[in-house]
Amino acid sequence: MTKKRDLRAYLQEHILVGDGAMATQLYQLGVPVGTSFEELCITNPQLVYHVHTAYYNAGARLLETNTFAANRDSLSRYGLENKVTRINRAAVTIAREAAKDDAFVVGSIGSIIAGRVRIKPLEEYRDQFEEQAIALLHAGVDGVMLETFLDLEELLLAVEVIRSLTDVPVISQLATLEVGRTRDGYTLTEAFRQLKEAGADIVGLNCRLGPAEILRSFESAVTPDHVLLSAFPNAGRLGLSDGELAYKSSPEYFAESALRLREQGIHLIGGCCGTTPAHIRAIAQALSGMEPLARVNPDIAVVERQGHVIQSVSQRHKPTIVEQVKEQHTVIVEFDPPKDLDIDDFLHGCCELHQAGVDAITMADNSLANVRMSNMALGAILKSRYGIDPLVHIACRDRNLIGQQSHLMGLHALGIDQVLVVTGDPSRFGDLPGASSVFDVTSFDLIRMIKQLNEGISFSGRPLKQKAQFTVGAAFNPHVRKIEAAVDRLKRKVEAGADFVMTQPVYDAETIRLIHDATKGIGIPVFIGIMPLTSWRNAEFLHNEVPGIKLSPSALARMRNLQGEAGRQEGLAMAKELLDEAVRYFNGIYLITPFHYYQMSVELTRYVHEITDSRTQSALRTVGLH
Repeated sequence: MTKKRDLRAYLQEHILVGDGAMATQLYQLGVPVGTSFEELCITNPQLVYHVHTAYYNAGARLLETNTFAANRDSLSRYGLENKVTRINRAAVTIAREAAKDDAFVVGSIGSIIAGRVRIKPLEEYRDQFEEQAIALLHAGVDGVMLETFLDLEELLLAVEVIRSLTDVPVISQLATLEVGRTRDGYTLTEAFRQLKEAGADIVGLNCRLGPAEILRSFESAVTPDHVLLSAFPNAGRLGLSDGELAYKSSPEYFAESALRLREQGIHLIGGCCGTTPAHIRAIAQALSGMEPLARVNPDIAVVERQGHVIQSVSQRHKPTIVEQVKEQHTVIVEFDPPKDLDIDDFLHGCCELHQAGVDAITMADNSLANVRMSNMALGAILKSRYGIDPLVHIACRDRNLIGQQSHLMGLHALGIDQVLVVTGDPSRFGDLPGASSVFDVTSFDLIRMIKQLNEGISFSGRPLKQKAQFTVGAAFNPHVRKIEAAVDRLKRKVEAGADFVMTQPVYDAETIRLIHDATKGIGIPVFIGIMPLTSWRNAEFLHNEVPGIKLSPSALARMRNLQGEAGRQEGLAMAKELLDEAVRYFNGIYLITPFHYYQMSVELTRYVHEITDSRTQSALRTVGLH
């Protein structure tokens, strides 16, 4: 064909075959994983030219520049952040040479977030999109292809930036993790509509999914009138074949899929990860001589039903601790799961605590990185067998994002909906120092993502058929040099969605008052932590070796040289004095059981109820109601 300089006009009347995967080909040509493929545009341009030429000879008449990750953030991982302009311009020159006179060249711009959890405001990416786009536009591309965007909001930002710079055609392609939905929760119907309104000329899908799922995605979406569509599927799913990772879809299957995509009214068809010149040749041969077909949208009522999210069917039948603490003094007790397989003593202790009037039993998630029995399993036993409300801790340390969401889905299924998010102590300090610490996300991220489940949206942005109902707690350490910095950190957790706060244990009345004054404006309940000391050695250890715990000089003096029963009794006496002060300022009391001495927590729980009941009776007598 003779190339027409206006890509939009050409696509109105023709089916255009795009190219396939650049990185796949470069890898097969010996470029190792972990290399900046984009840097090859200036260090080995002939290799990049070779790949472009292979796709051109296979029948591709739209070539994408080798600039998918040629943005400042991505290039900075290789120390190339100052070569953004040079790499992008060189890439256009190479592609233009390979395109000869009858193929279009579009500048490839990929997602900067690229599947990671976004921790920066989107606006911080604006300059990077602009920097890359200007370089591509000045080099003379026929259009810009925005591709592999998981989040619609990031893609809309990129479209806005580029549309403000130029009138060249903009191809906007989302990468979905499932059929019909973006990661940030939009249906394709809504996504395509917003992209068109933002100024995209061609909208479509690429990467992540193979031909069948891309096809199903288009079948499930209502696309706007007068918008062109594109599809660049992967060569199926990546999996092991003969001991090697490979994509499964054959060129013959790709040819058949291209015909089905044409039936969906798609005018631009190419390939993404795993596709080769053989796949593109099969597409070109299958579509040779064919004209595009008009798009026929599915029934909109059916699409709307598919996108509907229903409320949770497992509604809570009693108040949460947050609802309760707003009305009355509420006691939660931490009682850590055992380090052994025997749970009889643990369950007996939980029952004793429950009978003493504890409102929830909270269980750490392998605290201090020491292996303990699953708090989810024990929480399920407490809830189903004894009717005891569990409050489980969730550490960022032990599970990647897949495991974290799976864990939370399991908690939801069990009806365990009160959780505390903590960072978690590094694995190297625990009893399995060779274990890895995952830390895919921070506590701020995890709080935000759990609250996302409450909206019926998974971590990936996929809509869920139910909404979770998690009440999410955040940890607070007041034992720092500047409590203002600790409160600022806590406010960030509240902004992320935290519903309540549990503090590290305190050991003097002055700190209780300090915490009250520092946190009274955060807007969510605070459970003040009290952990009785058991001996002088225990006091020394906590004060000198455990992060986040600091004892007052008076507490250390009172415990000096006390051991055994004498130490425990003095620890209880000190804890009761602290509780006398704590209930004046806080409705939430968080008792931490030392060394599985649950009898100490039982006694302190009863003491809380005694002093709060006494205060209530005294108040009633004061106003003449008793």
